[in-house]
Amino acid sequence: MIRLYNSYTREIEDFIPLKNREVSMYTCGPTVYDKAHIGNLRTATFSDLVARVLKFNGYYVKNVMNITDLDDKIERVAKETGKPASEITKFYTDYYYDALKKLNINLPWKVTKATEYIKEQQFLIQVLLEKGIAYQTSDGIYFNLSRYPNYYNLSNQDPNKIDRARIEENPNKINPHDFALWKFSTPEEKRLLDFDSPWGRGYPGWHIECSAMALKELGDTIDLHLGGEDLKMTHHPNEIAQSECVTGEKFVNYWLHAAFLNINSEKMSKSLGNYYVLDDLIADGGNPLAVRYYFLSSTYRNPLNFTDEGFQASKNALKRAYDLVSTLKVDDSYKYDENFIERFLEALNNDFNTASALGIFWEAVTSALPETIKLNTLLKMDEVLGLDLIKYVGYDIPLEVLELAKLRWEYKKQGIYDKADFMRREIEKLGFEVLDQKDSYQLKKVFK
Repeated sequence: MIRLYNSYTREIEDFIPLKNREVSMYTCGPTVYDKAHIGNLRTATFSDLVARVLKFNGYYVKNVMNITDLDDKIERVAKETGKPASEITKFYTDYYYDALKKLNINLPWKVTKATEYIKEQQFLIQVLLEKGIAYQTSDGIYFNLSRYPNYYNLSNQDPNKIDRARIEENPNKINPHDFALWKFSTPEEKRLLDFDSPWGRGYPGWHIECSAMALKELGDTIDLHLGGEDLKMTHHPNEIAQSECVTGEKFVNYWLHAAFLNINSEKMSKSLGNYYVLDDLIADGGNPLAVRYYFLSSTYRNPLNFTDEGFQASKNALKRAYDLVSTLKVDDSYKYDENFIERFLEALNNDFNTASALGIFWEAVTSALPETIKLNTLLKMDEVLGLDLIKYVGYDIPLEVLELAKLRWEYKKQGIYDKADFMRREIEKLGFEVLDQKDSYQLKKVFK
């Protein structure tokens, strides 16, 4: 049984899917106006982890992730650069996909883009208008929050204590907190991304896209909805309100939110300029999976403080794991230690506790298990961890490296240390290192 923390109820609950062995899951993806930062990638890694844990438990997962390719930020970048909006969104979408690949994140069952679901968004808005839950003004169509009394259940906010500075002042709105479903374009804006609609040319509000895509692809009620912690305050409550008012059904059974990622104990923000993209962290040719390892080292509901020291520790730990795997013997038995796997799964099924699961992984690494059983156990765990251990199993040592090592050993025995050191450096250039022993030496592949 999987137990998880439901952000909506603020309680640990048993996970019971709508269908026996099939799980529907929706994850809020990035807005593609800039390179995705590592906070975005933490959420993506968490979403990938949840899907892997579900599959490890024998479920079939229908997971959807959206790409927001329709946003005021995209309009701004397009106007600043003079490039078509479609070129900008394609470039940053491709960058995001590349980052996912480097982090060994599996693409979901379906990726949806806001611009490809305009009709579906307009349909939901029309239903809300017909039900009297939405209303039209001179500048757009808005959701009337007074028609949905459960709006603040997820965020747990007191509407009377919300900072008024965060609310867009608009005399057209019935209530200050009402949010836009559709905005009308004006000639002065000269927008690059707007569309015809039954109410006039314009563009959808940010929130309606996720309702349209989730309902279209996964149905009126879905099992799991994931996203970053910041979305719990406004975006996800808006999704719930508009979806449930359209269908009359519960929108999501379990809400999961990944906590914030801080940089050196300060909130990471593009506006503050203290953020990293994946390229920054692997500029020296480092292994991007060290970033994944860092994410997994903390449970998803705990804020993660990203520091140089912590990242170096993750690099070292991952290298140690690769080094160990490279020395283990391979066979075709596929037998693993059931006790370790049972404990590993128990940790993951306890609200996706990757910190505990990694601890059990390292217990297996240092255990006295037979080599083949140990290797198969670690590879089984890696089906969830996604550290790509299989790539480091059973490597061959090139003949050139073997000959250089033999020559170096002869130089060393003769006391010609300058040439021996030169040979060592040549060996290292080829991705190996020499470990000297009492009367011999060992060659080992170097993993970054």
